[in-house]
Amino acid sequence: MTSSKVTKDMLFECVNAVLEASKTKKRKFTETVELQIGLKNYDPQKDKRFSGTVKLKYIPKPKMRVCILGDQQHVDEATANNVPCMDAEALKKLNKNKKLVKKMAKKYDAFLASDALIKQIPRLLGPGLSKAGKFPVLLSHQESMVNKIDEVKSTIKFQMKKVLCLCVAVGHVDMSADELAQNVHSSVNFLVSLLKKHWQNVRSLHIKSSMGPPQRLY
Repeated sequence: MTSSKVTKDMLFECVNAVLEASKTKKRKFTETVELQIGLKNYDPQKDKRFSGTVKLKYIPKPKMRVCILGDQQHVDEATANNVPCMDAEALKKLNKNKKLVKKMAKKYDAFLASDALIKQIPRLLGPGLSKAGKFPVLLSHQESMVNKIDEVKSTIKFQMKKVLCLCVAVGHVDMSADELAQNVHSSVNFLVSLLKKHWQNVRSLHIKSSMGPPQRLY
């Protein structure tokens, strides 16, 4: 389970250090664990910027807020599962108001939308959710809503912007060392697969919890 440049020993040493530090000073919230990436030999202006999502084995963001934009069947299912939801009428009431759409995008981390509704989102809400990077994921009636929400919570996105630093949430401090190591390992391997020159583009890799010191992986 090791990446070519990060040994299993190094991986577990860093993961254990992160988890130990969080136990030494217990916070009043569950700290997120992030993978911090520094890139090199990459020109964001000239080189093709990359973007990609990977589904991790263990849910890195359990407290992620997901909202269902649904037809009647999905709204009923969401209500039965205590999942926040809105139907077409509720979306129409926002009246494409940029401030209201922005507020809605800020309130939730991700959206799922029924087939019947997803095509209408741009017309009902304008480009607000797309601009926030939160355009809904399709939710079909053949899928389990609860499983789909877990899948969204397990999926992380790597996106190259204008700077050579990236940061993604790969777990939290209530996970076991094995779970966290597995998520870090999958994330690093996926990131390297996205890079043009693979490991030659990686300057540094650190993991750290929200309030803890960074641990250098590479």
